[in-house]
Amino acid sequence: MSHSLFKYCFHALILTLTIGATFAQTKDASTQNSIAEKNSVSVENAWVRPTNAGQEVGAAYMTFISKKNVNLVHVESDVTKSVEIHSMVMQNGVMKMRMLEKLPLTAGKPYQLAPGGFHLMLFDLKKPLTEGEQVNFTLTFKLQNNIEFKQQVKAVVKVADGETGNNHGTHEHHHH
Repeated sequence: MSHSLFKYCFHALILTLTIGATFAQTKDASTQNSIAEKNSVSVENAWVRPTNAGQEVGAAYMTFISKKNVNLVHVESDVTKSVEIHSMVMQNGVMKMRMLEKLPLTAGKPYQLAPGGFHLMLFDLKKPLTEGEQVNFTLTFKLQNNIEFKQQVKAVVKVADGETGNNHGTHEHHHH
């Protein structure tokens, strides 16, 4: 091998190693940022209302506490094909519900999804949800700089505090 070819290969190898090391550092920093973002939202008191046989719609509730301003932009679950973020308000004696594209969370301010207010609607349930079982959610959040991160949440199926028996709330006949 000629001296100039050897020199060229040597420099190419050094450049490749440098780029590889830089990429690895960037990837490590990206992974660390991703881990930090995932820890920026805590989820508490996650629960899902039980459903009756044949009922295809359910509702889930939880409380978010975020360290940063962030938007909840997408939700998936293992018990349904579709999850939507909904608001519910009483206007002129009529309960109005609407789907939201995102749920903005303000840093340091707890945000509660609760019966009669904001909640997650579970459409096309795969089977009835029975008290005591667990439902898994994947929440996708988006920061102001458009960086997205996902967070896993486990919720228990239970009757709401103050409710008894088969009173499963106002979602039994909810259709879109």
